[in-house]
Amino acid sequence: MTKHFSRREFLQVSSATAMAGAAAFSAGRAAPAAARGPFRGTLCLFSKLAPQLRWRDLAQGAKQAGFGGIDLTVREEGHVLPGRAATDLPKAVEAIRAEGLEVPMLTTSLVSADNPHAEAILKTASKLSIPFLKPGYYYFKFVNVMDEVEQAGRQFRGLVEMAGRYGIQVGYHNHTDYIGAAIWDMARVIDPLDPRWCGFYLDVGHILIDGGENGWKAATNLVIPRLKMVAVKDFIWKEVEPHRWHAETCPLGQGMVPWKEFMHTLAQSNFHGPISLHEEFAIPGLADEQGLSLSSAAVPAVMAAAKENLDYLKSVIREAYEEGGRS
Repeated sequence: MTKHFSRREFLQVSSATAMAGAAAFSAGRAAPAAARGPFRGTLCLFSKLAPQLRWRDLAQGAKQAGFGGIDLTVREEGHVLPGRAATDLPKAVEAIRAEGLEVPMLTTSLVSADNPHAEAILKTASKLSIPFLKPGYYYFKFVNVMDEVEQAGRQFRGLVEMAGRYGIQVGYHNHTDYIGAAIWDMARVIDPLDPRWCGFYLDVGHILIDGGENGWKAATNLVIPRLKMVAVKDFIWKEVEPHRWHAETCPLGQGMVPWKEFMHTLAQSNFHGPISLHEEFAIPGLADEQGLSLSSAAVPAVMAAAKENLDYLKSVIREAYEEGGRS
């Protein structure tokens, strides 16, 4: 049975969870590995893949596929529009929870506390006991990258400070083409911030694109002590013209990401936060290259593909957490 907390209980639990990560961080290492056992986090469907679905339909489709929760978009063209967060987010969460699913995290485009919708989103998320939030991205102009990281840091710090007042933990998502893609640049910003409310939303696919065969290991080791959430997607390198290669997303287990080794690392670090499935590969005639279903009629097939990816994800998680396996 799903349990929903009062605001007081939510803040106490959220703070306690964040403090555990903070203690590990202050010790300069990840938390000690727990005894082998099932993964206790929530496996979420990133709601971006079916923007045309109503909240209840989204939850029903995700539940049928085997997900335990929804990574809900609260941004322009998302399932909840930022300007309507105070009124629509409670309705969306109620509809999703009515189907027995959780909403442990929100995906937003917030990059600073100055955003006119920032406080309403954070305040409402707090009232609804949603503990994690993904912010938006910061861009390199490639004029002076150190100054550009510092400018992004000033905005990010203000957002994290506001989120902390509402007991919301912010996880910064590393994404190719943005500040933080290589982890090291955004780590300079995150390092001095309160680990109770600020950490990383790790995307190993993007780390592998930017960091290569061994770079992803160093980056993962860096973020583990402050890891809040995990995004999963896979990719292959595709030659688009002679001597020029492009990272093309693909179904899980069919690409370059070493899932067994990565999940073993998560298990050893005792990570039990939300894991969000990003189904961002083209399905001819059904979904575009971002994984977005092209029509309502295509949604069942897109959800079926999501289920296949989820089944693979569950298998590697089970092997890592319960059997102790690795590649």
